[in-house]
Amino acid sequence: MADLPDEMWRQILEIGIRSSNLTYKDLCCVSISCRRLHRLSNDAVLWSFLLSSDFPHTEASVSNGTVSSSSLSPKLMYRIKFDRERARKAAAHRRAVLRLESQIAGHLRNLQEIQMKLTEETEKMKAAVTELPNLRKVRQASVALNVWQPEVIRGWQKQMVGQCVVPVDARINALEMELKLCRQQIAGSDNAYRNEKRRLDAAKERLVVMKYHPLRDYKSTSSGVDECNSQRKKLKRGSDSKAPGTNEKKLKLEDA
Repeated sequence: MADLPDEMWRQILEIGIRSSNLTYKDLCCVSISCRRLHRLSNDAVLWSFLLSSDFPHTEASVSNGTVSSSSLSPKLMYRIKFDRERARKAAAHRRAVLRLESQIAGHLRNLQEIQMKLTEETEKMKAAVTELPNLRKVRQASVALNVWQPEVIRGWQKQMVGQCVVPVDARINALEMELKLCRQQIAGSDNAYRNEKRRLDAAKERLVVMKYHPLRDYKSTSSGVDECNSQRKKLKRGSDSKAPGTNEKKLKLEDA
């Protein structure tokens, strides 16, 4: 490295940037390798190439037009543009996370509404199933009134038929239709619940992926492991301190 002149190293870095083989990250890594490359990597020409390639639509001014681009070095211009782009991407990421969280809340509301509808239809079906046998008994009693029956049984059948205000056959047909409709509604609600649950699970998975951060998640897991290890050590020390009887027995045996 010491045998090559600065101009040669400058051309090497320039060729790497022009061919898109060197990015701003690579140039920063090169700059911290030694003092000579640190000085060469600050060349304005190199950062001008990076600025034009990474931010082709570079504006003529910075900070809302208060500072002219000619008064700033290309490296500083690149840093300002990079910070703005990073802030823009972070804001877009936050908006995407908020939209996805709003979708998840909507899926949860839909699931709650479907569950309430399922409960309502189930209660209707239970009521219809409970009422149908009684109505069938009333219909049998009304048919049996046309046949001779003992007076006690006949009086009981008249009382049963008299308690039914609505025509029995019409009510039975209405309940049978209601049962059929309830079964259809429950089947449709079950299908809708499964589809909505599938969409909710998919949205939750996307949210986990979107919120994933390698460093932050690694720190949280490592801190959890450290906490478990410290608790395990405390428990071990506590168990050792609570068993002095064994040491006393050993001392007594040695004295004997």
